[in-house]
Amino acid sequence: MRLITFRFSSADDARDRVGVWMDDDTVADLSATGEDGFVSMQALIEGGPAALDKARRASASAQRRPLEAVSLRAPVPVPAQMRDFMLFEKHVRQCARTRLVVEAKKRGASEAEIDAIELPRAPDQWYKQPIYYKGNRFAVSGPGEDVPRPPYSRKMDYECEMGCFLWKGGVNIKAERAREHIFGFTVFNDFSARDAQGLEMLGRLGPAKGKDFDKANAMGPCIVPLEDLGDYKGLEMIVRINGTEMSRSNSGDMYWSFEQVIEWVSHGETLHPGEFFGSGTVGDGCGLEFDRYLSDGDVVELEIEKIGVLRNRLVPSLS
Repeated sequence: MRLITFRFSSADDARDRVGVWMDDDTVADLSATGEDGFVSMQALIEGGPAALDKARRASASAQRRPLEAVSLRAPVPVPAQMRDFMLFEKHVRQCARTRLVVEAKKRGASEAEIDAIELPRAPDQWYKQPIYYKGNRFAVSGPGEDVPRPPYSRKMDYECEMGCFLWKGGVNIKAERAREHIFGFTVFNDFSARDAQGLEMLGRLGPAKGKDFDKANAMGPCIVPLEDLGDYKGLEMIVRINGTEMSRSNSGDMYWSFEQVIEWVSHGETLHPGEFFGSGTVGDGCGLEFDRYLSDGDVVELEIEKIGVLRNRLVPSLS
C-alpha cells in the first residue's frame, strides 16, 4: 500500500487530504469517508495498526480520482520531529576523501598524487554511536515542488536518503522491539548548501544554515508501511540528474540500522508518533562525494525500489 497526502488540482479545495495510490494509478480518497482518523497523515499514524487496517478496507470502496487529477504533497507536511543520521559508512569515508582531494588540488598536487589518496576511515566515534542532527520540520517540500537555492549558497547539493516515520512513541526502547515502532518509509532528499555547511562546521556545531532553508527537506512521493515493504534493507537507491543516472546504491549497506538508532535516540528521551528519521546519504548518493554540485534548473530524481520516485527541481534564489 502506498499512502499519500494530496490536494485536488483545482483551486476550489486547497485542503490536504489522505489517500491511497492504487495499482491502477488512481487515488482512493480516504478523507472523503469522513473518518476522523483520515483527516491527516499524522492522524492516521497516531491511530496505529487499527487505523492502517481501516485504511486498507476503506481504499477498496473509497471515491477514486485519476492520479493526474491530484497534486501530491509531502506525506507528512509538518513532521512531529525531524532527525537525520549518517548510517552509511561509504558516504562518510568518501566525503572525507573529497576534502583531502580538494586540499591537495589547492596545493598543486599532481594527478598521480591525487589518485594515490586513500579512502580514510570514518571518525572513531562514528563507529561507537549513531550520529545525527535535528532538521527544520517546517522546511518540508513534496514531490514535484521547486526548491529555491538559498541566497547565500553557490554550492548546492542533493542527498539520496531513506526516510522512516514512527507510529509508536516510547522511551528506552530496545533495538529488538524497535521494529514495532516503525510506521513506514519514504524517499528523502536532504538538499544541502555545502559552502555554508562547510564554514559553520568549523565552529564545531551544526549543521545550521547549510541545511535549514525553505523547502530543504524534500520527501515523497508516498509512505509505504513497513508491513508492506518488508525488509527495508537490500533496496536499490538510484540518483538521476536531468534524466542521467548518476549513481546506483543499496540500502543494505547501512552500518547502523533504524532499530539501532531508535534505541539510541530513545535512551532517556521520549519519542512520539509521527517523528521522522532520515538515514543519511547512501554511498555515492550526493555530489559532495565527487566534488560535483547542482546548477539552477537541474531536476533531481531519487528512486528507492518498492517506494517510488521523488522528483524536485533546484531553482534560482527568490531573494
